[in-house]
Amino acid sequence: MDNKSKYPGLTSVEVANRKARGETNLTTPPTTRNFKQIFAENSLTLFNFINLIIAGFIIYTGSYKNLLFLGVIVSNTFIGVYQEIKAKRNIDSLTLLNQSKAVVIRNYEKLEIPQDEVVKDDLIMIRRGQQIIVDGVIIETEGFECDESQLTGESDPVEKTTGSEVFSGSFVVSGNAIMQATKVGSESYTYKLTQEAKETKGIYSELILMLKKLIRILTFIIIPVGALLMVTSIASGTHLDKAILGSTAAMIGMIPEGLVLLTSVALAVGVVKLSKKKVLVQTMGSIETLARVDVLCLDKTGTLTSGQLKVVEQEVFENSGLGSEGFEELVGAMVHGLDEDNATGQALMNAFNCPFKQAQPLKQIPFSSARKWSAISFEKMGSFYMGAPEYLFETFNETQIDKMKEAMAHGLRIIAVAKSQIDIENNELPTDLNLLGFIYLEDEIRPEAPQTLKYFKEQEVDICIISGDHPETVSQIAKRAGIERPDKKIDMSQVSNEDIPELIKEYRIFGRVSPEQKKRLVEALQEEGHVVGMTGDGVNDILALKKSDCSIVMSNGSDAAKGIADFVLLDSNFDSMVGVVLEGRKVINNIQRVASLYLTKTVYSMVLAALFIFLSSPYPFQPIQLSPISSLTVGIPSFFLALRPNTAPIKGKFLKNVFEPALASGFSVVFFTIMTEIVGNMLNWSYDEKSTVTVWLTGLICFIALHYIAKPITWQIRLLIGVLLSVFLLIFIFFESIFSLVNVFSFHLMIYYVPMMILAPFVFYSLKKVFHYLFNIKIKKQKI
Repeated sequence: MDNKSKYPGLTSVEVANRKARGETNLTTPPTTRNFKQIFAENSLTLFNFINLIIAGFIIYTGSYKNLLFLGVIVSNTFIGVYQEIKAKRNIDSLTLLNQSKAVVIRNYEKLEIPQDEVVKDDLIMIRRGQQIIVDGVIIETEGFECDESQLTGESDPVEKTTGSEVFSGSFVVSGNAIMQATKVGSESYTYKLTQEAKETKGIYSELILMLKKLIRILTFIIIPVGALLMVTSIASGTHLDKAILGSTAAMIGMIPEGLVLLTSVALAVGVVKLSKKKVLVQTMGSIETLARVDVLCLDKTGTLTSGQLKVVEQEVFENSGLGSEGFEELVGAMVHGLDEDNATGQALMNAFNCPFKQAQPLKQIPFSSARKWSAISFEKMGSFYMGAPEYLFETFNETQIDKMKEAMAHGLRIIAVAKSQIDIENNELPTDLNLLGFIYLEDEIRPEAPQTLKYFKEQEVDICIISGDHPETVSQIAKRAGIERPDKKIDMSQVSNEDIPELIKEYRIFGRVSPEQKKRLVEALQEEGHVVGMTGDGVNDILALKKSDCSIVMSNGSDAAKGIADFVLLDSNFDSMVGVVLEGRKVINNIQRVASLYLTKTVYSMVLAALFIFLSSPYPFQPIQLSPISSLTVGIPSFFLALRPNTAPIKGKFLKNVFEPALASGFSVVFFTIMTEIVGNMLNWSYDEKSTVTVWLTGLICFIALHYIAKPITWQIRLLIGVLLSVFLLIFIFFESIFSLVNVFSFHLMIYYVPMMILAPFVFYSLKKVFHYLFNIKIKKQKI
């Protein structure tokens, strides 16, 4: 880049004065929540508020040992805050590395500075692929077009001329210009829209949103059920303190207090792990989305291929009137006059660096992905066009067709060069175009691409190639990369948008695709029920990237593409996508396990609370008695399971996978609790004896459920369950008084609960089959 400019720009003193007045672009949108927001989100929750109310009632009874559950709440809050802050620091550090620069003119010099150092009245150079970061006015341009879809909702390019206004949030689809910043930072007209577009979706994901919806439903149940239970217990003659302890135990049991925490922790840990692999996660929830992707749409250039194009051959036709040297000089004049900084433009400028010295550009039309061509006119020389052959010409002679077929068979990109005597007007092709020659470019396949594509094939992820190149060229690249059915290709320039829903059922190689068609292809796949991932690197991919369920961009891609992506691969390594998928699978598989454990407690607590409203007996649990069950069968194992390296493909529906074991174990607890209540009343057991046996059997069933949910069982899992079961047994031997239990080894108790222990696995697995059958019936009805 020539560092000299004909414009003076701001002086150092003027820049300093504007910074002193606060006229800087410092208030760029944050990518993560601040520390205050993180702490508030993890601590000021509805469930924590309910727990504090419960604690107040327990304090009233004077049974302070029953406040043990608060320790779990406090530790959960601190763990959540710590993990999210750790993830935030990793994201912020990678975002800083990935932050785009702005080229400004100051003191007649072109300087590259961080975007937040731009000040009001700065002269900013903007080029194709960049996102406009401040509001401004164009002071010089030649054929400059913006996509303002983030502002207007319309994706058609808007042509800008000298004096036109441009707004932050829009991005450049063709050409380049110099603009003067008029509004910076929070004063810019579209700052809020830009903030919304760039701001991370936070730690939330589809899983967390689903769990939060479940929690909102529980919230409306917990307080009324707890209040009714306490009122009916007092009415039936239960002492006030015992009624309070019973109802608070029921309410504590219904709260899956660590479920959202562990989901957040699992996602945050995933973000940290991916950051170490040079993957910037801009939306945390996208980790799980990519794991669910079953169709991956790839833009060929920059994804399957390196994007480092090089000219391998040129061909000058006899009727051009140019020799090889004259053709090279002409192309050199064209590409240096157009000054395109995309991959094709750079390759051409490197190959043709000896332009006509007497060529004086008069007017130009920069390249755009929709047009597929560019044009420039020179004084006393005429107008020249460069682009995809079939977009410039409708027919070719037999020799030209053979040349194109041969080049495309080798996966080469073809650029036609043509001349017209008619002046350039209104972005329309003239009628007198004369083909001068072809230029052939080669783009090498990324070394890691075949291995990565093989992995996705093994994981039953369908691959679509969506490219602006000729379908035959794309097909050959796909064949070399090892993609299945590379011959199933179609030229999208010959079809209408109405045909796309049918085309996606047959084809997987799409050539000559316009940016709007890329978006429509993604939409059509989504309408078929697919979860669609999209990779790309240029402005022509942005519409599709925004529409996809999960978007991935290489770090050498355009600023605008990186700005809206869910993932940025900082080392531009296509193979990194495998790690992202595996991390997402860990999150989903492990959260399913964790959710089942937490919801087991919620299920039996809700059902028992509802039943004991109508029974004349006090609730069988006290808060202190739920602590060992919650800690040993849910809390401790869930932390190990949430971070387990389980990368198996996602199978079945999330709710079905979660609720089948939770309902089976929950209703097993209900069955044995009611049996214990009936038998205990028949044998005149005391409340403490019935409560002790209920806690014992509940813990046993929860361990059975844990053994099922933790599959596949490794020696580490066996050791974990063995240690936790031993601790549970030790509580009944040495700490019975602390947990309000009686001697569980009394013969009159053992004669009942030993047969129940033998029966427990059969009850759990029988109920599991029942709920499995019921869920399958529901799924079949939904499909019908």
